[in-house]
Amino acid sequence: MTAPATRRKAPVVPPQHGAWGFLGLPLLLGAAAGGWSAWLIPFAVAWVSAHPAGWAVTGLLTARRPSRFCRAALLWTPVCATAGAVVLSARPWLIWVLLGYLTLFGVNLGFARARRERSMANDLVLIAECAPLVPVVAGVSAGSQPWAAMTAAPVLAAAALTAVALIGSTLHVKSLIRERANPAYTAAARAFSLAAVVATLALAMAAGWWWPVAAFVLLAARAAWWHDPSWRPSRIGMVELAGLVSVATAGFLTF
Repeated sequence: MTAPATRRKAPVVPPQHGAWGFLGLPLLLGAAAGGWSAWLIPFAVAWVSAHPAGWAVTGLLTARRPSRFCRAALLWTPVCATAGAVVLSARPWLIWVLLGYLTLFGVNLGFARARRERSMANDLVLIAECAPLVPVVAGVSAGSQPWAAMTAAPVLAAAALTAVALIGSTLHVKSLIRERANPAYTAAARAFSLAAVVATLALAMAAGWWWPVAAFVLLAARAAWWHDPSWRPSRIGMVELAGLVSVATAGFLTF
């Protein structure tokens, strides 16, 4: 007799593995530019767990088989809500940040309903969620007078570096996987990486922050010479993670 096929358990982690680097970079650069606080621990837990929780809720609301996302929703939603409540108790102004992110999540839901969650436009919404987190991290660390910390020049520079790094990474990965047959994406990824070097050079000349230039030179080299669509997604992801780590390291050496 043939053994019955074992049913695969419903996933509890999103398959978009590259998103973890997107989540980590603003946390690290925010801490580098804005300083450390113990309140960043529950804040980081809430932020990171919000990704799988949001993925699960999106699946429940838009997927053809929403039951596949029940386990993930039951696991991650309480983690995110509990950690978020802890940090909100100490930083109540974060309620306004939460409302802003819920609005952006609504945009993500709209793309998911239209089956366009992998589109460049939706990726830009994700970047619009990640880059502003840098000043939010600085505000959480500051405690009193968060606005002054959030608008400090190093913090705003770190937020800009986050946005540039994530846009470049998105263009590069798309040119290797989903848009590998579209030469326009390859050209855009390379042009953007070179423009990022020029922008960080201008920043270095104005503020004396040279380490970000080195990181973005590495990213430009990756876009120009390590562009091989035959690579497996896992290998591409490791290269991208290394690139984002270089940007984070540059932030800690700079700010």
